[in-house]
Amino acid sequence: MQRITALFSAALLSVGLMGSMAHAQENADGAADQASAETQAPAQNFSDAQLQKFADASKEIAVISQDYTKQLQEAEGEEAQQQVRQEANDKMVEAVQSSGLEVDTFNAIGQAIQQDPELMQRVQEMAQASSESAS
Repeated sequence: MQRITALFSAALLSVGLMGSMAHAQENADGAADQASAETQAPAQNFSDAQLQKFADASKEIAVISQDYTKQLQEAEGEEAQQQVRQEANDKMVEAVQSSGLEVDTFNAIGQAIQQDPELMQRVQEMAQASSESAS
């Protein structure tokens, strides 16, 4: 099963698409997921179309994260919290896939954004442009 890595939340925060958020994906297997994402070359050249899909998916994930952060805070017990995390992850994977990206590509772009300020700026501009055209 594919997972959105804990990295995505840091990438989204640095892109400025989200406000404060509890890292719902910081669970036991988060470190392994992040390690596998780091094995991909962050210097990959992503197309504008891929970056736009990343920006669009990131906005959806921000909404999902905010919704599930509330549920996670209200969940009582480790089992209930784990269930909320799993459900949130499933929704995030769906959002990424419906944007037309593979989860691995989404995570690789997130990794690259953290290491490349110019790339981060491009994605921020794409996110802003798509927000302005939607309103």
